[in-house]
Amino acid sequence: MGSRMSNPTVLVPELIPVAGALAKATGSGSLPEGPMGLAGLRIGQIVGSTYLIIRSTEALRKAGETEERIAAVVSWRNAPYFTGAERAALALAEGVFLPAAGGERVSDALYAEASEHFDEKALATLMIGIGQVAFWSAVAVIGKPVPGVADEETWR
Repeated sequence: MGSRMSNPTVLVPELIPVAGALAKATGSGSLPEGPMGLAGLRIGQIVGSTYLIIRSTEALRKAGETEERIAAVVSWRNAPYFTGAERAALALAEGVFLPAAGGERVSDALYAEASEHFDEKALATLMIGIGQVAFWSAVAVIGKPVPGVADEETWR
């Protein structure tokens, strides 16, 4: 089964420098790799994108994450494996991507909790990183790239 469309970066080449700039900004070192990687996996799970789940899982393994932690992201609230900062990042990701029952998606309390674990620059980087994953989530859900293959085989 192939993707639904051709590679969007070939169709819209102006996307490449924008995506590169976002990747550079979020990978600047102001935010540890773990919280963003875990949040990216959780977002992939929420939006139901096998492509994002596979890509996130591969990146987490490459970064040295254990299989237990990767598997437990889906049930992170009940899992003993995550730090306070990682839990805050996962909660922010869920706040953005899951409907809120009658309240704000990211409450003042959740923001305050995240602020306890991240300085303002790291929190801004996390916010932008979650937005970056949101962008790629739309690309993945609509374009349906093929997961688990070489990059040149991802798009038809």
